[in-house]
Amino acid sequence: MSYVLITANRNYSSWSLRPWVLMKALGIDFEDRIEPFTKPTNYDEFRAFSPTGQVPVLLHDGRTVWDSLGIALYLAERHEGIWPADEAARAFAICAVAEMHGGFSALRNDCTMNVGVRMRPRPMREALLRDVARVREIFEQSLAQFGGPWLAGEAFTALDAFFAPVGFRIRTYGLDVGKGQAWVQHILAHPAMLQWEAEALAETWREEGHEAELAACGEIVEDHRTG
Repeated sequence: MSYVLITANRNYSSWSLRPWVLMKALGIDFEDRIEPFTKPTNYDEFRAFSPTGQVPVLLHDGRTVWDSLGIALYLAERHEGIWPADEAARAFAICAVAEMHGGFSALRNDCTMNVGVRMRPRPMREALLRDVARVREIFEQSLAQFGGPWLAGEAFTALDAFFAPVGFRIRTYGLDVGKGQAWVQHILAHPAMLQWEAEALAETWREEGHEAELAACGEIVEDHRTG
């Protein structure tokens, strides 16, 4: 049975982007199924295919695999390249992916993902400044230690996929990640990211809850979305 990856709106769903761009970048074929956010909570509708009522979800061989990290670990058992081959890079990647998956709450809340806009952010609170500084540290350390152009070296891995939504956030809010900006430019130019962005810009729907979250983050200065 082939893979079916269930994701949500391209503009909003940072969690969906992670396994989507990972599978695209590594050439893992899948059926792309979008279940859009249509209201502030879609829990009841999403429970029809997701045990958590959330996306992303991977369907494969009669199994339901949920959570972006769960999907990455599941794929790593079946495909090479999810994690770096180099042992030191792999250890770093696993730790940084876990850190991104479980942390950076200020970055998520204060800089919500919206691919199609550019924002003038509100004055940053201390928690957000710490999160941005930590992202900058991860980027600069990984690029210096493993040589780039990707975060774990020459090849795209789960580490890049899990920070891919941050790449969009950095551009949207003009966040300063120092020398890590080289990776931001590199990932935003990846064909898979360009495809995701093009689909985001073509979306015509708006969901009021996500739009309210965006408004709380600052002022829209550019809106490239359709409609």
